[in-house]
Amino acid sequence: MGLGLFIIMIAVGAILTFATDWELAAVDLDLVALILMGVGLLATAVYTSVLRRRRMVVPPVAPTVTDDRRDLL
Repeated sequence: MGLGLFIIMIAVGAILTFATDWELAAVDLDLVALILMGVGLLATAVYTSVLRRRRMVVPPVAPTVTDDRRDLL
């Protein structure tokens, strides 16, 4: 599951909450939408914190210079 899926979860939750006026007898769509947005936000935060830990900055290695004086003879 990538970052795109979490953003889609947030968007679908927001659409269900704010842009639709559907009513189902067995399901409270506003609650489902709030759960989707909450899980999407939480998952995005966890994903970015884990991703930040994986990106370790490796210092550049200085080039190795060999001093070969045999070419001067």
